[in-house]
Amino acid sequence: MNIIEEPPMSSVRIASAFAPACVGNVGVGFDILGHTLAGAGDRARVRRIDEPLVRIAAIGGVVRELPLAAERNTAGAALIALRQALKLEHGFELTLHKGIALGSGMAGSAASCVAALVAANALLDQPLPREALYGFAMDGEAVASGGRHGDNVGPQLLGGLVLATAARLVRIPVPAHWHCALVHPHYVLETRKAREALAGAYALHEFVAQSANLALVIAGCWRGDAALVREGLKDVLVEPRRAPLVPHFARVQQAALDHGALGASISGAGPSVFGWFEDEPSAQAAAAAMHAAFAEAGLASDVLVGPIDGPGAELVA
Repeated sequence: MNIIEEPPMSSVRIASAFAPACVGNVGVGFDILGHTLAGAGDRARVRRIDEPLVRIAAIGGVVRELPLAAERNTAGAALIALRQALKLEHGFELTLHKGIALGSGMAGSAASCVAALVAANALLDQPLPREALYGFAMDGEAVASGGRHGDNVGPQLLGGLVLATAARLVRIPVPAHWHCALVHPHYVLETRKAREALAGAYALHEFVAQSANLALVIAGCWRGDAALVREGLKDVLVEPRRAPLVPHFARVQQAALDHGALGASISGAGPSVFGWFEDEPSAQAAAAAMHAAFAEAGLASDVLVGPIDGPGAELVA
């Protein structure tokens, strides 16, 4: 895949972009923290058209049964929001190639809308800064998840580990040698079902503990202090309520911890499980053990290992 530079101004009619997979929530940062992970992603090809509308021409790849009606598709809805906000007279025709399975906990729905936005942005007479695409990306993500949250689209727009609030994106530095191992079982867990599991009452002390853990993780990343991250990367709020939805989760998580993980939890809404490690060899060894743990439950799985400071969406040839 050849990456090309984003032009400051474009007169071309067609552009393509790729957005990588993402680890949403990172355990302790529900809906506000995520990081990208190289190795899988979605590609969008966008054509500028004279008609004042957004249409989806085709969807291919590992997922094909998605809505072609633009307003019901994450990528289509994001481009509709972009057109309306900028009062564009022209429209866009979109072709998607899915490289991320739906219901995987790898931010497939977010990758589609971010790739579409980055490609469409390159076709504008005056392209916007990446941060200016954030709101449109959340509009698109809401079609799939039912809410506007940025823990997936934020990192995909900027790359790396990102704190994504309602109106702001903050890229958090992470040591280059720290790696993530993610294992995706061949099992579908719908985001809406995973969010339904979070209904109910929460104790105040749970919020206090989770806030402290999130602060430790962010501080540890900023300082490059693995001990702080190891102390903080423990999800006491969401993971206990979602763990029963992920087959063999406890065994897979323990396999990561047994291989020196700074912490391990559910990626996004699941069922993928991730672990953070201080180096690539540890991440690779843990990934093999996590893969074997899913196999014990009769589940085949895919493995991704890469730096936590992963790539952002890019224009591609």
